[in-house]
Amino acid sequence: MPSDTHLRSNPSHSRSRRISSALRSLSINEHVVMAVLATLVGLAAGLGALGFRYLVNFFQLIAYGSEGNLLEIIKPIPWYVKIWVPAAGGLVVGILIYFFMREARSIGVSDVMEAVALRKGVIKKRLLFSESLTSAITIGTGGSAGVIAPTVVIGSSLGSIAGQLLRISPDRIRTLVACGAAGGIAAMFNAPIGGCMFALEVILGDFGLASFSPIVISSVVATATSRHFLGNFPAILVPPYQLVSAWELPLYALLGLLAAFVATLFTTSLYRAEEIFQKLEFPDFLKAGLGGLITGVVALLFPHVLGSGFPAIDLALAGQLSWFTMLLLIGFKILATSITLGSGGSGGTFAPALLLGSMAGGVFGSIAHWLLPEVTASQGAYSIVGMAAVLSGAIHGPLSAILILFEMTDNYRIILPLMIACIISFIASTQIHKESIFTLKLVRRGINIKAGKEINLLKSLLVKEAMNPAPETIYEGLPLKSLTRHISESKYHSFPVVDHYGNLTGILSYVDYHDVLHDQQLEHLVVAKDIATRMVITVHPDDSLYTALEKIAAKDFSILPVVSEESPNRLLGIVTRRDIIGAYNSAVIKKPLLRE
Repeated sequence: MPSDTHLRSNPSHSRSRRISSALRSLSINEHVVMAVLATLVGLAAGLGALGFRYLVNFFQLIAYGSEGNLLEIIKPIPWYVKIWVPAAGGLVVGILIYFFMREARSIGVSDVMEAVALRKGVIKKRLLFSESLTSAITIGTGGSAGVIAPTVVIGSSLGSIAGQLLRISPDRIRTLVACGAAGGIAAMFNAPIGGCMFALEVILGDFGLASFSPIVISSVVATATSRHFLGNFPAILVPPYQLVSAWELPLYALLGLLAAFVATLFTTSLYRAEEIFQKLEFPDFLKAGLGGLITGVVALLFPHVLGSGFPAIDLALAGQLSWFTMLLLIGFKILATSITLGSGGSGGTFAPALLLGSMAGGVFGSIAHWLLPEVTASQGAYSIVGMAAVLSGAIHGPLSAILILFEMTDNYRIILPLMIACIISFIASTQIHKESIFTLKLVRRGINIKAGKEINLLKSLLVKEAMNPAPETIYEGLPLKSLTRHISESKYHSFPVVDHYGNLTGILSYVDYHDVLHDQQLEHLVVAKDIATRMVITVHPDDSLYTALEKIAAKDFSILPVVSEESPNRLLGIVTRRDIIGAYNSAVIKKPLLRE
């Protein structure tokens, strides 16, 4: 009889089962259920975005003694404080991640995309806390990183947690993850349409109606939550703008090309810095502190690089920076952000991309207006469009960039330049470098979520879902005469070889036995283990089917034994090429049905 302690060991799972059973028992349209869940996730994402904003301000208050515009705050601060505060923040983050929060290392939008594509939308619950804390410390102490990616992770984690607690289907969990991401973007930028598009275009890569409706609801609720606390105003205040002449449109197309170059340079620099710090013979928990120290030194020359950089964006839009200063800021912001994140700091690349775009657009606009003052708008207009164009080239999401910047500025007159610059930047950046700032991180891990659905599906399916748990085996001591009879009566031609205890000792395939099978002189001299292959390649139940297929294809195996991770000789089953293809076909058939 199970103990009373065992019966009460996991009440949360019992409650979640009761809730999910109740939901299934109610004769409610599934769209209504998803609408209710999307509303709750949107509310949670909106509150999460607000909470993260206040958390960043809290650490900035501790570090610099004041909240608000960091550029103004640090002006009277001694030079050595400007150096050691980012260094101290990096050191704290390095210690937290190395000793207590390993899962928070370089977490960002890429990991949300991976969870949606390969892990059925499951995001570890601890990430909600660890990502919030480490990113807030990094940004609050002046690290050159953005607030948007952490907000996306927070919202996505809340959506995933809700789905896991309610034990809903993986496709519905993925939708709730996207709802959380949309809510985070919408609440932070006051951009509900842009948040929806980002979730659909970048996170899900799917514009199906079943996903679209809940995402819209979540985005609207998150925006309403943010507006309740912060008010309804554009995220960026821009000067009056109008398209002076149709001749400007070719100039905006050229700006799109420049933005693609800046976006690609930013992407490659970011991961190059990460490689350098990984190779650096230095204690890992001190590397983020070193990165903060270098960022502080850079900030002595250009304090604009500290934090997310929105005060510097305001200056560019207002035309208060010279073209030469903006040109230098492009290089120094790329350097500071690459060092901050590459060394182990936490935060996002979204806001730095916006700053780079504002500077690139400002430089281009200054030159264009100097050459063609009668037919061009002011520098600030080109800074606005440059923000969207660099963002489009970096994330490979032109629709998201167009709508986010349109809503951030609340100015319809900017839409035509936004459209042409973002599309040109997207096309050019994909030609220069086929991976976005998000997907490149996954490719470096060996994950290519754009290489076709077959890879996505096989990497998301596990061996235990396709394996045969009761394979036909051969005892290692079976004489050749009996082995001949066994093989002739079997429908298989490859077999796991086991000992008295059922442990795997080898594999017997046609290549092993075809030369001796009918040799009567060896019938009583040879047993199965004498001719079996003893060096066996195996897989574990929790390995992906993609991994299993790679191993089968590498040596053209017929079968692949599945063994326990705890006991490598314990045979749990086998998986064949046919098993993998069957599981893949089933997943392909189910996938579109779930999205109708």
